Amino acid sequence: MCENCKSQIDKITISKINNYENKTDKFFNKHGYIFKYEGQIRKLLIDYKFNDKPYLYKTFVSIILNNRKIVDFINNYEIIIPVPIHKKRLNHRGYNQSALLAREISRKLKNIQFINNLLIKTKNNVAQSTLTKEDRALNVKNIYKVQNSNLIKEKTILLLDDIYTTGNTVNECSRLLKENGAREIGIFTISKD
Repeated sequence: MCENCKSQIDKITISKINNYENKTDKFFNKHGYIFKYEGQIRKLLIDYKFNDKPYLYKTFVSIILNNRKIVDFINNYEIIIPVPIHKKRLNHRGYNQSALLAREISRKLKNIQFINNLLIKTKNNVAQSTLTKEDRALNVKNIYKVQNSNLIKEKTILLLDDIYTTGNTVNECSRLLKENGAREIGIFTISKD
């Protein structure tokens, strides 16, 4: 990243960690993120996710790993798992944007294990971004499953997604991980709407 771009990114970095431990409607404990979902970050994430620019994961991982607060947050977990996308969407897009990020974070930090395909999306539902907030919770209900739950029994899990809007997707995934024996779940996203 050039120095000008880096200074622009530094100006909009907010690096927050929200605590949800006392929320009865959440199955995860904490949520860490770096940016608000607006402006240049919104454009970059849309390009990354929808405009065939998978190489942008390197830029995002660089930003993540240069943020001490976020690295400390990530290092609290034993396993990092990406939010899955359905195989039809994966075949169409060619990559799971969350898996690219999670794999590279694990590779660079070394003390957090990357597990892909533990969570499976069983239904190719309508994209969350096209729905109202009210419809999003129903749209993600019972569309995921856990394979090989022995890998997560009594483990601390960091679930990674690109954008947090209502939290319905990560909450549904967290519910499944908890039901399958995960001890604690944190969420990390690049941005929060």
